[in-house]
Order: sequence, then structure tokens, then C-alpha cells
Amino acid sequence: MSSSKRNLNRLNSESVQHDPFAALRFRDYRLFSIGRVLLFIGSQMQTVAIGWELYERTGSALVLGVVGLAQVLPMIALTLIAGHVADRNDRKLTMLLSILLLALCSLALAILSWTKGAVIFIYACLVLTGIARAFLKPASDALMWQLIPISAFTNAATWNSSSFQLASVVGPALGGFGIALLGSATGVYVLAAIASFLCLILIAAIAGKKTTRSQEPLSLTVLWAGAKFVWQNQLILAAITLDMFAVLLGGAIALLPIFAKDILHVGPVELGYLQAAPSIGALFMAIVLAYLPPLRNAGPALLWSVVGFGVVTIIFGLSHWFWLSLLMLVLSGALDSISVVIRHTLVQIRTPDHLRGRVAAINSVFISASNELGGFESGLTAALFGPVISVVGGGIGTIVVVVAVAMIWPGIAKLRALQD
Repeated sequence: MSSSKRNLNRLNSESVQHDPFAALRFRDYRLFSIGRVLLFIGSQMQTVAIGWELYERTGSALVLGVVGLAQVLPMIALTLIAGHVADRNDRKLTMLLSILLLALCSLALAILSWTKGAVIFIYACLVLTGIARAFLKPASDALMWQLIPISAFTNAATWNSSSFQLASVVGPALGGFGIALLGSATGVYVLAAIASFLCLILIAAIAGKKTTRSQEPLSLTVLWAGAKFVWQNQLILAAITLDMFAVLLGGAIALLPIFAKDILHVGPVELGYLQAAPSIGALFMAIVLAYLPPLRNAGPALLWSVVGFGVVTIIFGLSHWFWLSLLMLVLSGALDSISVVIRHTLVQIRTPDHLRGRVAAINSVFISASNELGGFESGLTAALFGPVISVVGGGIGTIVVVVAVAMIWPGIAKLRALQD
């Protein structure tokens, strides 16, 4: 039999045997996923409630701007420590304590909302929320991959992306509906706390897992081990670099209110559609990827998905037609979902278990920082050169980054099946 026929038979066999629910067949992963969905939805609801309440009480845009900063600074500051804790200690216990702190912060916000407590105390709760998330992210990412075999990693990454995007669509809608129905943000904070406690119960029900823990004493060398591993593993570094600069340069989300009002000439309802569009596209693509067999050419797919992200960003920046702009945002979310699934799978498959917490911490801080800095970059360039140049220039910059990454790390273009 010729090699081409053998390859064709292999692909046909994979297509027949592929299970779109492979990761969900495992009980502990199901508990983990349901818990995270509830936690994500509660977090999104709470974000809407905080923004609505603070602006209603103060009328200050600066007060709103500090909300994100209060949560992201602790995450950045604690990155190395949180990664070390995830690798040296019980990851499940770290998750439980972090989720408990999130639930208590939500209850505290409810009390402050009910009593009209000082804004500074709300910020204190947000700082504690950022601390909880700093430890939760690396511990949860590292634990998750202990719950399934390597063969289900890609499938798990697609369901992870699906759950996050589902929460990004459902959470804000439920938050807004809750405020309208209950007449204030107080009840929404209580619902977020309930979601956290339900997540806590589900994670507690996960069976204990044996893992290779780091036995090294705390030192700068140990703390930097995750960053050193990423730097030395060129494919992981290339994938993280691509994702980081795509978010940093190509994101147009921060400028959507300007585009809606001044360029597309639409109202708040259409603005809501525009803001939800990337998550809808990402959710759709994640479900498609779950049903498709694993990618056989992951490297080219990663590069072309980021190029496509840059192209649709450029088209969005030039568009004056609402429906075309909406379509481009949907496509941007779909293309971003491809790169996210490939990056998450690549990072986890190639990272040894005793380093997963520290590598997950480095990965998450790069993405968190690029989200915050991306919004700042978009706003700054829009203020200097206008929103159209800001978005179009960002799309062009994203494509240039893809070319640069392919030249600096040529191995990324040769990456085939992630499980090989």
C-alpha cells in the first residue's frame, strides 16, 4: 500500500473514531468544567454589577478605570509566587481556598452595596479578588490536566474555550437582567457568591490525584523556573508571543463605543451586539473544533488563524456598515478560538507536571497584561491618530508579528499533530 493511501486510511480512521465529548467522559473533568462555568458566569455577572453600581454612585469614568487595575495588579505581582504554590502544594486545596475567598468577596460586596459602603472598601474587595484569582488560575490550569489523559488534551482545550465564551455571553446578560429585575446590584453579588459556593462543592467532590510536586525550597531560581522553561522551549514561546501580540495590537473591543456611536451610527442595543459578537464567534468555533478530529497541521493553523485575525480586524476598522462590522467581530472571535485551543494544548502537552503551575502562571500573566495594555494601547493611539488608524494599524501590526514569529521560530510552521 502506498504512503498516501496509508495516510488517507489513517485520517479516515481518526475521523470515524474521534469523540467530540472525549474529555467530558471523565467524571472529575465534568465536575471541574461545570464548576468553572458557574464561577465564570458569576464573575461576569459581578463585573457588570460593579461597573453599573460604581458609575451610578460616582459618575466617574476614572473610578471605573481603576476597577480593572485593582484586580490585575495583584495577579501580576503574585505571578511567580502563585505558580510556585501550585507546583509545591495540593492544587485542589489551593483552588478551594481561592474560590472560598472569591465567594467571601462577593458577599462583602453585597453588604457594601446594601449599606452604601465607601468606594475604597469596594476597591479593597477587588484587590482581594485579584489575589484569589492570582492563585486560582495556575492551580486550576495545572489540576485540570491531571484529570484526563494526554489523548484528550485538545478536546479539553476546546471545551475550556467553549465554557469561557459561553460565560462571556451569558454572564453579562444575566448580570444586567439581575440588576433590572432586583432593582440594584446587591442581589447580583449574592448570586455571584452562590455560584462560587456551588463551584466550591463541585471541586471538593473531585477525587484526590497523585502528582509530581516540586520539592525545591523557595528561591529566585525556583520562582523563575517557569519563565526559564518557556524561554527555552521555543515552540511554547512562539505560541505565547503570537497570542500576546494579537491581543495587544489587534484588539478593537476597547474602542467599540466610539465605533458604534461615531462611525457606525448605532445605539446601545447594537453596541451590545458588537460586544457579544467575538464571544459568539469563539463559542461557535470551539464547538466545531470539538467535533472535528485533532488538527494534523497545528503550526500552520496557528499562524494562519492569527493572520486571519489581523485581516478581519483591518476590515472592521475600515467598515462603515454595521452588519459587516458585526460579521468581522464574529470572525475575529472564531479565529482567536483556534489559536487559543492550539496554544493551550501545546503548552500543557510539552510542560512537565511539576512545572505546570509556574508555566500556567507565566502564561496567564502574559495574557492578562496584554489585555489591559491592549486596551490602553488602543485608547492611546485612538486619541493620537483616531480610532480607525488605531484599529487598522493594530491589524497590520498583528500580521507583521506573525511574519516575524515565523522567521524567528521557523519550527512553529512545521508543527504537525500536537499529540505526536
